[in-house]
This record gives sequence, C-alpha cells and structure tokens, in this order.
Amino acid sequence: MLLTTERHIAHLDLDAFFVSVECLKNSRLKGKPLIVGGSSDRGVVAACSYEARSFGIHSAMPIKLAKRLCPHAIIIQGDMESYSKYSSLVTEIVKDSVPLFEKSSIDEFYIDLTGMDKYFGCSRFTADLKKRVVQESGLPVSYALASNKLISKVATNEVKPNGQLEIAFGKEKSFLAPLSIAKIPGIGKETAFLLLKMGVETVKVLSEIPVEMLQNLLGKNGSELWRRANGIDDAPVVPYHEQKSISTENTFQQDTIDIDRLHSELVRMTERIAFQLREQNKLTGCVTVKLRYSNFDTVSRQKTITYTAADHVLLKTARELFDKLYERRMLVRLLGIRFTHLVPGNYQINLFEDTQEMIRLYQSIDHIKHRFGETYLVRAKGII
Repeated sequence: MLLTTERHIAHLDLDAFFVSVECLKNSRLKGKPLIVGGSSDRGVVAACSYEARSFGIHSAMPIKLAKRLCPHAIIIQGDMESYSKYSSLVTEIVKDSVPLFEKSSIDEFYIDLTGMDKYFGCSRFTADLKKRVVQESGLPVSYALASNKLISKVATNEVKPNGQLEIAFGKEKSFLAPLSIAKIPGIGKETAFLLLKMGVETVKVLSEIPVEMLQNLLGKNGSELWRRANGIDDAPVVPYHEQKSISTENTFQQDTIDIDRLHSELVRMTERIAFQLREQNKLTGCVTVKLRYSNFDTVSRQKTITYTAADHVLLKTARELFDKLYERRMLVRLLGIRFTHLVPGNYQINLFEDTQEMIRLYQSIDHIKHRFGETYLVRAKGII
C-alpha cells in the first residue's frame, strides 16, 4: 500500500504577542494604541497594538516618529520576563497536545500533523488546540493549515488577528498568486525594490519568471525565490528541544598572566557565542565567566541581566565579571563564558533603549558573518 505524501503543517501565531501580554497584565490597556519599546525618543518600537498600527506605526520605527504619528499612544517598557513566562506556558500546551512541533520564535509554532487527518481531522484538531491556548493563556491566536511551512506562515499573516484558514493541497499557487511580492518571506527591501522596478508586483508575475532569469538577477537566492513564488517548500518541521545554555571555553597552551591577552580572549569568545544566540533567535538572561588557575583551582561568577543578545551589553557584563573574578594574580590555565536562562527572541525585541542605527548595525554585522563566516568581522580587541 502506498503512503500519501500529502503533508499537513499548521502555523500557530500568538497575535500581537507582546502587546497582548501587557493587556493581560493591565486590562485598561486593551483596545488602546499601545507601543512597547524604549521610553526615550532615541529608542525604537519593539511591538505595537493593531490600534497603533492603524496610524502607520510598525516595529523598528523610531519612538520619536511613532509619537508624531500617534501623540496619544501609550508607550510602555517591555517586560521580557513576562513574555518568556507566557511563551513557556503556550509551549507546554503545544507540547502536551501534538506529536511534533517547532518553536520558530517566542510567539510562533509550526506543527506537523501529517497523517493525523485519517484519525482526528487536522482542521478540527487545530481549532481545538487554538481554543485550548486561548482558554489557558488568555492570548489571542491565529493559525493556518497548509501543505508546507511557507504557505502556512503566509496564510496565517493574511488572517490575523484572531483568524484561521486552510489552504487545500494543490491550491498553493492560486493562494499566493494575487499577493504582493512583499508577502513572501525572504524578500527584503532591496530585492522588492529591484523587482518592482521590473514591474513585478504580485507573486503570480514573479512565479512566471524563468528560474534561470532570477538566478542571473539575484544569484543563488534567485532559485529559492522562484520556489517560494511557486509555493514549493520542503523544509521539515524541526523537533523542538529546550536548550539550556550556550557556552565556550579555552584551555591555553601555556598558562598566562597577560591581562590584555585574557581580555582579548574574553571578547573573542563572547562575540562568538553572542552571534550563535542571534543565529538561533535566542536571548540570554544570565552570564557566567569561569577561570581555572594554574594550580587547577576553578572559580566562576554569574550575573542575571535583562534578556539580550547584543554584543555591547554582553561584553560589558563579561568584563565586569572577569575583573571581579580574577583577584589572585596567578597564572590562568582556562577561561570560559556561558549564557543561560535562554528564551526565544532576537535583539530587536530587547534593545528598547537603543537607536534604529544600532539595530541596523547588528543586522549588517550578522549578515556579513552569516555570508562570509563569523571570523570575517570581529572587534579589534578580540584579535590576539
């Protein structure tokens, strides 16, 4: 007997997650233009309510501009601890309900329901899961069912807030066809501008461009873009596992008392695992520095911090811990650093007091590291 190859992938999205959590904490905020972000004019919008979005406000927008667009908007500082708590609650609900899921961010889940249609009915199952999440967490949820991750995510974005949609097998291209090219994940501003100059406005037109032409135009990303425009996505749902920590350490070939060398090594290691954090869309809430002296005595210090994945915050914390830790003035055999208290998220979420320029800087740094390797761009201090 031949097994069906038809997949059933659900994409679950907690609507306006950060704003929704704030409204649960303070019901008087519900229904008002609410901005989560930095309190100073140099900060950026981390999230905003649908009421605020109607004024043209969006994430990563400077707070100063958001205030001009909506002077009566309520601006509050984000609470990453509460966001982590609610995210963990929903994760436990999903884990308890489905056989295989992927947590792609702090407020998004992909669920593989392939094969369950014969026994439960995927549509009914997902609707029941949404109802349970709403009842137990109080958070609004949107979802879409489709044959792959790409279609389910795009479809979910089309029905938010508090919506649900199912794209039948074989209807992927017809669903995507009338949508703007900007709705396709992976099309950034530069690519969109290039395509719009060519008169390519909808996914239908994009899907009809020969793949060879897109490859000549966009390089290796051209073929992937063609696949997405045609609704093709073979990416699997990656099983979710709770990662407890990210760490690295270095045992020196020769014990050292050179402070400059130790500081440089600390910078190098911190930069490396901070980049790993951002690559995995995670934030850390605790930094630990470890030292092992030449007599094998091992000491460590840790500090709880506001959730972040930003180099400049983590480097400062690591340096503070090292300076407090290294007090014997003995030769050092090993130096290590560890990030714990990990939660899903990215640096845009947490830099409430940083400027838009700082966020763009990190995006550019990570783009270069991702393309050429993490050692291609490093701080001068980290070069030994």
